[in-house]
Amino acid sequence: MAEKTKQRILIIEDEKNLARFVDLELQHEGYETAICMDGRSGLETALNEDWDVILLDLMLPELNGLEVCRRIRPVKDTPIIIMTARDSVIDRVSGLDQGADDYIVKPFAIEELLARLRALFRRIETEDEQRSQQQPTVKYRDLVIEKANRIVRRNDEVIDLTKREYELLLFLMENLNMVMSREVLLDKVWGYKSEVETNVVDVYIRYLRNKIDVAGQDSYIQTVRGTGYVMRT
Repeated sequence: MAEKTKQRILIIEDEKNLARFVDLELQHEGYETAICMDGRSGLETALNEDWDVILLDLMLPELNGLEVCRRIRPVKDTPIIIMTARDSVIDRVSGLDQGADDYIVKPFAIEELLARLRALFRRIETEDEQRSQQQPTVKYRDLVIEKANRIVRRNDEVIDLTKREYELLLFLMENLNMVMSREVLLDKVWGYKSEVETNVVDVYIRYLRNKIDVAGQDSYIQTVRGTGYVMRT
């Protein structure tokens, strides 16, 4: 039986002692963690890697937490929990309006943070189950998407995709032979028409190709120069 993949949590916090304390507690609970001590490196790490949750301080050097949250949200839907000593209603509303999923006020008991994480993961699991109500499979060449459980397979091999990679692949496979512009893909997969740069699509197509393509064979996803992408039968 395969070992369960550890959930990954990114801690963006400039208080060294607090960051280390939270880091050790999360590792003790079985999470995989990383720490960034300023907003700019935190934003870069959040965008360049896949995380299950981001713990984000508001008062950060170089780039404040609200701005980090604002820049993450159009590109990734990673759950974000804000950790801050600023507990006014305006601060809470600002964080949630910028895309945060939850808010915990310092000083907090580690048990409360762990409980919020468990509740967040339960909610995500429930939402995924509700979205996948026994839908049919989608096939292209030797790729099969099982929509009921959001699994992508090549024969007996399960291909591990992030949520956004999965949705991008599914949309392309459900629209075979139709050339999709970057703008259409942004609208349909990300749900944004102008807030996100179109080169985000190129980045995620590259991610997908790295995971689904087979060495020595034509790419599953074809580039139509100057237009967009297509999967052709």
